[in-house]
Amino acid sequence: MTNDKGYDISETAVYYIAPTFNQARDIMWQDLKRMAAPVTKKVRENECIITLINDRQIHLKGSDRPDTLRGVGLSYVVMDEYAFMKEEVWTAIIRPVLADVEGGALFIGTPNGKNHFFHLFQQALAGGEDTEWGAWTYKSLDNPFINPKEIYAASKDMPLEYVKQEFEANFSSFGGTIFTADLIKEVDKTGHAGDVFIAVDPAGYGDVSAITKGQAKRLDETAISIVRVNNEGWHVLDVITGRWGVRETAIHILRQAQIHKPMGLGIEKGALKNALMPYLLDNMRRLNTYPPLREVSHGNKSKHDRIVWALQGRLQQGRLTFQPGNYLPKLIDQMLDFPNPMVHDDMLDSLAYIDQLASPMYGMDMDSYGSIELPNEDGRPFISAGGGEMWEPLDEVAML
Repeated sequence: MTNDKGYDISETAVYYIAPTFNQARDIMWQDLKRMAAPVTKKVRENECIITLINDRQIHLKGSDRPDTLRGVGLSYVVMDEYAFMKEEVWTAIIRPVLADVEGGALFIGTPNGKNHFFHLFQQALAGGEDTEWGAWTYKSLDNPFINPKEIYAASKDMPLEYVKQEFEANFSSFGGTIFTADLIKEVDKTGHAGDVFIAVDPAGYGDVSAITKGQAKRLDETAISIVRVNNEGWHVLDVITGRWGVRETAIHILRQAQIHKPMGLGIEKGALKNALMPYLLDNMRRLNTYPPLREVSHGNKSKHDRIVWALQGRLQQGRLTFQPGNYLPKLIDQMLDFPNPMVHDDMLDSLAYIDQLASPMYGMDMDSYGSIELPNEDGRPFISAGGGEMWEPLDEVAML
């Protein structure tokens, strides 16, 4: 007996592995015996091993007993709830044995954050010529044997993060103790007044064709945040992301400037901004669009601190809301995952730069602390911004 690779698999076995042996038996044993009954030669009940009429065997195993996984040639393995197993069960024990006959593997289960199961899933999604993996996602609502009413009833009182993981097969990392789901307010504010600001966190402008070939593993994305600001706070209109070349990035930025006519357009300073500027200037002339460009920076703060300072207080005080849109699920994922270093935070990074653009115009929002009006020597006020910067009105008109 040979497999599709031409290897003799007549003396190899098939494993079904769950996190524990008891789980494997509870989940699969009765169903497996029923399905295999027409072609079963022998059943070893205590060990959960079925020998088929062609003398091949199917074993039920638990990953918590790694010693029981060794010593048998394998041609196929099913790893159920791999997210709850140690990564080494696959990499150090099972995979080397399968390599002897180029055997196959199926991983199924519920996500458990962005751990080794998540990275294997991402590798399969990337595809490319160097892998034969495939990946699929099925939500609980896709299961025809589950009543949707039961899902809604079960999820009604659950935190959003757990609903996403348990019923939507979402790889939420639960790393987020800073931004929680209850703080995220989705509100339709179409037509509301305010000044629009755009902030850009540019990513590298490498060969984006590598992404489609599955050669890119974890590339940052350029993020363009569009936010309306007024005395009530910030309202996020959209956050556009993508892995673009430098020319395409410039076009995306200017298209948003044409649509929203921002009071300020900030781009993170550095080499990426310098590479972008010639293309921006050329296309500004071509499109007859001249947004007020500003350079934004980390301001001697770590990325973590800058994002927290700009966003957390506003969220807690209800002064940061979000327009419904296709961008929002991705942004929420990044917020709930933050500050997990294994996942992207490009959208948050871009959004936090709005603080530098809008604060000088909306003093009550400066650095999330507000502005302080203090008397000058001649009785006129001067303004102390939240970051400590002082400025003095030049005349009575400027004081209004």
